[in-house]
Amino acid sequence: MANELTAEKKNFVSLMTEKPLSDLIKPLSREILLFDSYIAGTTHIKDESVFEGIKEGDRLILQREPLNNFDENAILVLNEKKQKLGYIPEKDNIVFTRLMDAGKCLFAKVKYYEPKGAFKKIGIDIYLVDF
Repeated sequence: MANELTAEKKNFVSLMTEKPLSDLIKPLSREILLFDSYIAGTTHIKDESVFEGIKEGDRLILQREPLNNFDENAILVLNEKKQKLGYIPEKDNIVFTRLMDAGKCLFAKVKYYEPKGAFKKIGIDIYLVDF
């Protein structure tokens, strides 16, 4: 019959040789919304062109900056081109610092962007990637 279902026996090793490991893990990961915040320090960014094209839903990179002179728990917020946009506010960063230092993967998404002269009001949602 042309429309018959057939069962194939495959083990995990054979699956891994057919697809890259990253393709196998993606269905097992999920993004968990942890917190909503904003990007602090936008007025200190000298090259304002980094803010051009920012829109709702953009994915942002969060990167620890432990050698920061002002805050040992500093977390940089970078755009996809790895250009600095600012920081997670100091009042919000301690829990995220602990998660990142423990090896957890965090990222942010732009919730809203409201340029107000030299001040750029950028609301973000912070997510944990769970495997």
